Amino acid sequence: MMVQKMMDINCDLGEGLDNDNQLMPLLDSCNISCGGHAGDEFSIRKSIRMAKKNLVKIGAHPSYPDRENFGRKKLVIPFSDLKGSIMAQLKLFENICKEEQAIFHHIKPHGALYNEAAIDPEIAGLLIQVMSNFPGVNLYVPPNSVIERLALENNVPIITEAFADRSYHSNLTLVSRSHPKALLTDPKEVLDHVKQMMLYGKVKTIEGELVPIKAETLCIHGDNPSAVEILKTIRVNLNI
Repeated sequence: MMVQKMMDINCDLGEGLDNDNQLMPLLDSCNISCGGHAGDEFSIRKSIRMAKKNLVKIGAHPSYPDRENFGRKKLVIPFSDLKGSIMAQLKLFENICKEEQAIFHHIKPHGALYNEAAIDPEIAGLLIQVMSNFPGVNLYVPPNSVIERLALENNVPIITEAFADRSYHSNLTLVSRSHPKALLTDPKEVLDHVKQMMLYGKVKTIEGELVPIKAETLCIHGDNPSAVEILKTIRVNLNI
């Protein structure tokens, strides 16, 4: 019996890879790097134009200011510096959207920032403060997370997100990328993972449990070596 059907598929783009033009036509929404872990004014503008051409909803993908580790390592820096960096990334993105007459649809934190906001009230609270500067812009959040709760308490519009190509723990946190099964690259394995979530509203965790999960958008990582094949497999087999 079908419990839910996530109609929106998103992907992280503008990260300096060469597959964005293959990915974009297969997406409903995209998360564009805006200078923290990758990207610059040129790549942001290029990605926004590509998204407009393909009628893909446009979002910003801010991160810790850490290109060396691709934003996937928690940085211990003053909150004022972190907030300043995130604001600078998002203001640059917002200004380019205005110049390109594009709708700024959502914000999705990247990497370690996303993972920390899911469990850390201070990081989540900082992002909620940032969101107050972008009224009407949606925030992509993991379900049952600290940042989801704070967003709801502060009337920040949210869209809950699940990952097609990442493994979960039973508390719905993502398995660390240091684990060999953290990233799923086999399209068949990803399809089974997604079917479980979409058709039955549950995710099979790394511990072997089936845990309820509810989300409105489904993410595939643009730097997954099988990203294009995974997207095509999901679209064809689930008719979405």
